[in-house]
Amino acid sequence: MTNQIKVLIGNDTADCGMAWAGALKNSGMYAITRHCDGNSVLNSIKSEAPDAAVLEAKMPYCDAVEVIRRLKYEKKYVPNIIIVSNISDPNLEREAMSAGASYVMVKPVDPEFLVSKINHMCGGAEEPKGAPDETELECAVTEIIHQVGIPAHIKGYHYLRTAIMLSVNNDEMINCITKLLYPTVAKRYQTTSSRVERAIRHAIEIAWDRGDIDVLTKIFSYTVHTSKGKPTNSEFIALIADHLRLKFKTRDTNAVPAYR
Repeated sequence: MTNQIKVLIGNDTADCGMAWAGALKNSGMYAITRHCDGNSVLNSIKSEAPDAAVLEAKMPYCDAVEVIRRLKYEKKYVPNIIIVSNISDPNLEREAMSAGASYVMVKPVDPEFLVSKINHMCGGAEEPKGAPDETELECAVTEIIHQVGIPAHIKGYHYLRTAIMLSVNNDEMINCITKLLYPTVAKRYQTTSSRVERAIRHAIEIAWDRGDIDVLTKIFSYTVHTSKGKPTNSEFIALIADHLRLKFKTRDTNAVPAYR
């Protein structure tokens, strides 16, 4: 098929590269995988000329941003490039977009979202109206978590970020925190609901003990005061989710960015 979208994936592991390739092939695209090696990926882009490439942010010999820079320096064809990172890193995102990347995703990657994004970038099926801007939402959540003083190295940081993102787009998540939200987060990180709950609890306690009181007061208003003790997990997540939902609704009346 001449109009078939061709995608090169710089990851040949079963749980990532092969899984993503399977989703792309099922959607009608032509997907090829390559070993997670910067030099190998660079040479494959030159020889295969894919419409899009999905690259790991960090690769041996040459990282994803450097791959883009080398292609441009050598005046070679540069496809639509999606960079996938293990962690949310605003500095990486800025550097990647400045270099010429089309999008930055943070693992775990939703295969359906990947298919939709590549389709949209390559002129295939249009993204649904009000389609999720995952990066924008993730950046907003990450900024707030940093502001309240939760360190990025603890597990609760990642669990809490995912929980808030899920809750922003689905009110039912926070209404069914033990039966729906914790299990959903646990599934994404291949852990248990109880561990998710404990890790989020620990993260909130750190924020309340070491965080900036002015920032906490600004976000939580009168609802939560240090004199009342620390907020519950559901209260903390719900208040931040509501804060973001209102922020996006004020800026754009169409839809809140979704996290699937």
